[in-house]
Amino acid sequence: MTSSTTASQSELKAHRVPVQWRDGCSALIIPLNVCRRKSLYMPWECDHERHAYEKCQYDDYLRRMKEAAKLKAAAAEAAAES
Repeated sequence: MTSSTTASQSELKAHRVPVQWRDGCSALIIPLNVCRRKSLYMPWECDHERHAYEKCQYDDYLRRMKEAAKLKAAAAEAAAES
């Protein structure tokens, strides 16, 4: 399941992205980390890249919460029928 926000394993390995950050937004962490290294982690630099990555993370969180709510509602409905 590769999307525009998911980098390939070879790209992630080449850019030394830790395993815990290899999620659905992994293609956005690569340019963010490149920018951070180039600007020596100055907090006012890389705003656009950071915002894009955090927005992707937030959208992924919302998607997972909606999916969890649907599963919980389906389980409650199944329990009510039993």
